[in-house]
Amino acid sequence: MNAQTQSLTLTGPAGPIEAVLDLPEADLFEAPHGTAVIAHPHPQFGGTMTNKVVQTIARACVQCGWRAVRFNFRGVGASGGHYDEGRGEVDDMLAVVAQTAPADQPLLLAGFSFGGFIAARAIDTLHPQRAIAGAVLVGTAASRFDVPPVPAELHPQTLVVHGEQDDTVPLASVMDWARPQSLPVTVVPGGEHFFHGQLPLLKALVVRHVCV
Repeated sequence: MNAQTQSLTLTGPAGPIEAVLDLPEADLFEAPHGTAVIAHPHPQFGGTMTNKVVQTIARACVQCGWRAVRFNFRGVGASGGHYDEGRGEVDDMLAVVAQTAPADQPLLLAGFSFGGFIAARAIDTLHPQRAIAGAVLVGTAASRFDVPPVPAELHPQTLVVHGEQDDTVPLASVMDWARPQSLPVTVVPGGEHFFHGQLPLLKALVVRHVCV
């Protein structure tokens, strides 16, 4: 993504996990603010860590001083294993967090589409164990998976973004998920699932949320 990008091979429950680490500019930040781990869309529909929405979230985090880790779920790219319908993919994300995000530093979890579902499950698992400084859920696949609610105390640190005209994950399904939680949803007018032509706006929304 930039000169500050490093390739990583991590240890996962189903084999190696291919990942990249994007670092903030050293001359702008004395030290990274923390680590953002970002999950990609559905592996069986072309989702990878190079997805443009995933890269946009990473760029926003890096601009705000976060280390950004993107990774390929099991069976994608050089990551070992096979698609596991969301079960093993949560384990993959937790393994990435354990190896790249020190427990004594701020942690931000993010995901796009299927990755939003996985990130929400990772939050549900990690929240009792360690502090989560923020969450970014974009195009969350609420119409296709049973997305757990975001813990109420994390609502102020959580950004949910969805396109008004998303025909992959209808906005109504995300509103049905968010409504019982009273969790705000930022709706991008005219936006579709992949935010074509609106990635700069998406980046600006994430920057506004994650910059500290």
